[in-house]
Amino acid sequence: MANMAQQPADHPAGQPREQWSTRTGFLLAAIGSAVGLGNIWRFPAVAYENGGGAFLVPYLIALLTAGIPLLIMEYTIGRRYRTSPPAALRQMARPAEVLGWWQVAICFVIATYYAVIIAWAVRYVGFAADQAWGDDPEGFLFGTFLEAADEPGFVSGYVSGVVWPLIAVWIVVLVILAFGIRRGIEKANKLFIPLLVVFFGALVIRAVTLDGAAQGLNALFSPDWSELSNGSVWVAAYGQIFFSLSIGFGIMVTYASYLRRRADLTGSALVAGFANSSFEILAGIGVFAALGFTAQSAGVPVDEVATAGLGLAFVAFPTIISEMWAGGLFGVVFFVSLVIAGLSSLISIVQVVVSAVQDRTGMHRIPAVFGVGGAVAIVSILLFPTDEGVYFLDASDHFINQYGIALAALVGVVVVAWVLRKLPELQRDADATSAVRLGHWWRICLGLITPLVLGWMMIDSLRKEFDENYAGYSTDFLLAVGWSVAIGALLVGVVLSLIPWKAAGGGLIDLDMETAEEYESHHHKDDPGGKEDR
Repeated sequence: MANMAQQPADHPAGQPREQWSTRTGFLLAAIGSAVGLGNIWRFPAVAYENGGGAFLVPYLIALLTAGIPLLIMEYTIGRRYRTSPPAALRQMARPAEVLGWWQVAICFVIATYYAVIIAWAVRYVGFAADQAWGDDPEGFLFGTFLEAADEPGFVSGYVSGVVWPLIAVWIVVLVILAFGIRRGIEKANKLFIPLLVVFFGALVIRAVTLDGAAQGLNALFSPDWSELSNGSVWVAAYGQIFFSLSIGFGIMVTYASYLRRRADLTGSALVAGFANSSFEILAGIGVFAALGFTAQSAGVPVDEVATAGLGLAFVAFPTIISEMWAGGLFGVVFFVSLVIAGLSSLISIVQVVVSAVQDRTGMHRIPAVFGVGGAVAIVSILLFPTDEGVYFLDASDHFINQYGIALAALVGVVVVAWVLRKLPELQRDADATSAVRLGHWWRICLGLITPLVLGWMMIDSLRKEFDENYAGYSTDFLLAVGWSVAIGALLVGVVLSLIPWKAAGGGLIDLDMETAEEYESHHHKDDPGGKEDR
C-alpha cells in the first residue's frame, strides 16, 4: 500500500510529475490561458450592449460569485489528484470520468480552429505595415485573403496564404509543449505575458490620444442604470466571466495538477481572476477609444462602427489603422498583441489533451506532444485554411462554446456540488494551504448561484437557437458543422471513458479516494512544513 500511495506523484514509467518552478510561473501561465482573443474583441462589445458603465456592477458580482469560486474549485481538484481531468474525476467517482473526457474532446475541437485565427493575425502583422487591405478591409479579408466561398458548402480549394502561417503556429506551439511545464510553458508565458502588457499598454496609450477617443469612451462607460433590472444583462455578465476565465473545460484542472502540495489556491485564483478582468477593461478602453476616432472621422455615432469578434479585429481595426497617422505601427502592435494572447491560450488548450493522453497511456511527453498535438494540428490544417474555413470556424465556435464549454461546466458543477457532494472536502483542501480561507459563501456560490445562472444561460441559448438558425445558416449546414461537433464531443467523451484503463507507471488511475488521502497523509508526514513549496 505504501508503494501505491506514492503513485499520484508519479507520471509515466515512475518519473516524478512535473511541477511549476514558482508560483509566479503558474500564475503567468494561468493568466496567459485566460487572457485570449475573446478578452480583446468580446468584452468591449458585451459591455457596450449591456448598460455600458453599469455593466461593471453585474460583471464584478459575477466574477466574485461564479468566476473565482469556479477557479478555486478547479485549482483544488487539479492539485488534490495531481492528474488530468479524466483521471481526477475518475478518482472522485468512476462515472464522472465521462465529464473529463468530454472536456478533453472540447479542447481538441477548440484548438483546431483557434490556431487558424492566430495564423490570420500573423499575416495581418505584415498586412498592417503597408496597409495591404487598401480601401476595402472587409473585401480584402473575405475575398483576397481568405478566398471565402459565397456560401457554406463543400471544400473546393485550399488557401496557401493561410496554410503556411498556420503550420508555423503549430510548430511554435508543439515545440514549446515538447519542452514541458517548466522549460516550455512556464518560460514561454514569462516572455509572452510581459510582452503582451507592454504591447497592449502602448496600444491603449496611443488609442486614448486619438481625436474622438473621448466620444468612444463615453459610449462605453456612460452607465445606463435602468439596464440593471434587465435579467439578460446579468446573464451576459456571468457569460462573459465564464467564457473569459478558461474554466469549465479542463485547462485549470490540468495546470493546477502541476502545482506543489502547499500552493496557495485561493490567493492564486484571486490574482488570476482580477488580472484577467483588469486586462478586459483595459481592452475595452483601447478598443472604444479607437472606435471613437473612427466614428468622429466618419461623422457618425459610435454605435454605427461598434462591432465584435472577427469583424472588430480584421475589419474595423484595419479601417482605423488606414485613417491614422503612423497607423502602420499601431496596426503592427495590435496584431502582435493578438498573436501573443492567442498563443498563450492555445498552448493551454492543447496541454489538456496532451496531459490526458499521457496519464491514460503512460506515454512520455515528447511522443505525446507530437503524436496527439500533431493529430490536432493535422485536423486544423486539413479543415480550416480552405475556402469554406471561415464558415466551419464560425459554426463550430458557436456550438462548442454554447453546448460544449457552458454545458460541460454546468454538468461539472452539479456533479461535484450536488451529486458527489465534494465541496466540503475540496474546501478543507483549499483552506489548508491558502492565505484567504473560504467561508460558506463559496459553497453557496457553487451549489446554488452558479448552477442556476448556467442553467438559465443554457435554456435562453436553446430558445434562441430554435427561434432562428444561427447567423442565418441553413439547417443542414448547422447540423453537419455545428450540432454534430457539440454532440460528437460528448459522445467521444462517453466512448473514451468506457475503454478499460491500463495502469501507467503503477496504477495511478485506479486509486480510490482512500488511497489518495493516505498519500496526502504520507506526504505531509515526510514534509510537515511544506518545504518543497517554498
